[in-house]
Amino acid sequence: MIGGIVGYFVGRARGRKTVSKPTGPTVADLIQRLVLDSRNGIAVVNPFGGVVLYNSRAAELGVVSNNRLDDRARKAAEGVAETGEAVDIDLTPVESRGRQPEAVRAEIRPLIDGFTVVDAADESEAVRLEATRRDFVANVSHELKTPVGAMALLAEAVLDAADDVEQVRRFGSKILREATRLGTLVTELIALSRLTGAEKLPELNSVDVDAVVQEALGRATLTLESSGVEIATDEPSGLLVDGDRTLLVTALSNLLENAVAYSSPGSPVSISRRMHDGYVEIAVTDRGIGIADEHQQRVFERFYRVDKARSRVTGGTGLGLAIVKHVAANHGGEVKLWSKPGTGSTFTLRIPARRVNGDKVLARIPAPGAEIKTGGAL
Repeated sequence: MIGGIVGYFVGRARGRKTVSKPTGPTVADLIQRLVLDSRNGIAVVNPFGGVVLYNSRAAELGVVSNNRLDDRARKAAEGVAETGEAVDIDLTPVESRGRQPEAVRAEIRPLIDGFTVVDAADESEAVRLEATRRDFVANVSHELKTPVGAMALLAEAVLDAADDVEQVRRFGSKILREATRLGTLVTELIALSRLTGAEKLPELNSVDVDAVVQEALGRATLTLESSGVEIATDEPSGLLVDGDRTLLVTALSNLLENAVAYSSPGSPVSISRRMHDGYVEIAVTDRGIGIADEHQQRVFERFYRVDKARSRVTGGTGLGLAIVKHVAANHGGEVKLWSKPGTGSTFTLRIPARRVNGDKVLARIPAPGAEIKTGGAL
């Protein structure tokens, strides 16, 4: 009898279907991982305003602090739970502390049974870009109005002094100077627009660095003659880069003109070339007034001038170094600055050396006896 009972239960056990536990993550695991790894700040809120789930990004953005939801978000979540309609709110930190974001926007959406979700994003970069755009438009308007207004006044003066040849000549030369300044400003604005993505950049080709230096020196001839500043260069390097020759010449010319503008008559300016860590470095060094630390991070901004009075005298537009920065960036390089007030400055344009089939081509062989020198030695 006992054997029959045992056999009965054994048979039932064998007849049962084996239910195996599914392998891999569950849907709940995937959803939790999605929330935790989201680039946005995510917080799930219960009907009582308590946080039941949030990710580290929510804490970084200030949406959740010490497991408590921001008061603004909590009040908005209560309204969303009642109406069932999503809302957008501003959760920008009230007080600036350390590396907190400058602007945070959040969307609060209803879930089920009174639960809501807060989805917050850092919009600091968009705010900074908008501020930069506003400043740029304001600066362009101001910079264009100055020479245009001056030309209008000078033209009136010419008309009033039509019978005075000397006065006409004097005012006429001033009109020409303002017109040249206006033309330079427009040209540089177009160049900057091109470099920042308004136009497609030309295809990069092999460029001889020595030829770039020589052409930039040629462009600076008139400026050098009127300033009394001497430029000395090192020996030809034979270095090559992949780039656009016109843009590289423009960048180096701007560095030279900047060095000359902020140097005293008779003081030296030097150009040097070298290969360093796979980059071709072209350094322009002056013995001018130098740049204080608080200005060094801003000199590459559009229209930013360390010495506004000197810029007006030299006719600078405030765009030269911004163009240099963008030329370097569009070539996969950078521009570095070393400066000390009263000692001088060194701007270094760093461009990746030319590569062929993944291998670096460091240089060509300079022609025997080739020299590229202008002015006196340092």
